[in-house]
Amino acid sequence: MSDSFVPDSTADSSHPESTSTRLGAVCAIHQPNLFPRLSTLAKLYAADRWIILDDVQFARRDYQHRARLASLSDPHARQWLSLSTHLPRGRDTLISEARLADPHRCRRRCAELVRQHYGRSRHWQAVLAVLDPVLQRFGTTDSTADIAEASALALLASVGWRGEVLRSGTLPARKGRSQRLADLAVATGSTVYLCGTGGMHYLEKQPFAELGISVVPFHTPAVTPVWDFAREVSALWALASIGLSRLTEALHSVATELREAPRLYA
Repeated sequence: MSDSFVPDSTADSSHPESTSTRLGAVCAIHQPNLFPRLSTLAKLYAADRWIILDDVQFARRDYQHRARLASLSDPHARQWLSLSTHLPRGRDTLISEARLADPHRCRRRCAELVRQHYGRSRHWQAVLAVLDPVLQRFGTTDSTADIAEASALALLASVGWRGEVLRSGTLPARKGRSQRLADLAVATGSTVYLCGTGGMHYLEKQPFAELGISVVPFHTPAVTPVWDFAREVSALWALASIGLSRLTEALHSVATELREAPRLYA
């Protein structure tokens, strides 16, 4: 994958560039997730750049190699789409080092399960436009992270995101958790770090304050139906359920609200 990403296609509503100066350059730092959840997709969409955190320890119980697919008719009925992954150094294996145990089988399972869940959706063509480049990537790599990254970028491309993609392993940063995140933001010229709800539990504000980085907590809407399962299932469910235009509008609305009325971490 290139270190910068410009999608081939754009949606009706794109990244809210007109309000970006209110916050400055916003970065999101996140591990590559396979067909990420809507909450993760929304955070990446709201950022000007995504710093892919791929030089940290691989976690089998996380979303780096799996996605939870929900049924169209009953979103409470779910199934894991998992990519069988080999860890060359056991538990010490980094995300960037993880390898697909059987790329051909993983590709087949990915294609079958996504079609099984969303093939009957009237928005199937939009889902297929996201799925196809991921299936093609299986033919060029055995890296689990590459596949996960491709799936996230395909979703971002479909909704017209025009941000920049960088990788943590190529950037200078200290080892402390919060210190490292602050350093990565500075190294990319970002002035704002967009932090998910999970990260707010451990984040230390001092390293960011010392470097002049503002921390903005990212929250998804709590009432709108499309966001009901945003933190639980893959964004593919939302795409198949409401279609590309409405999904793009929903993401744009959240990003615009965040930039126009940011709630800084104090």
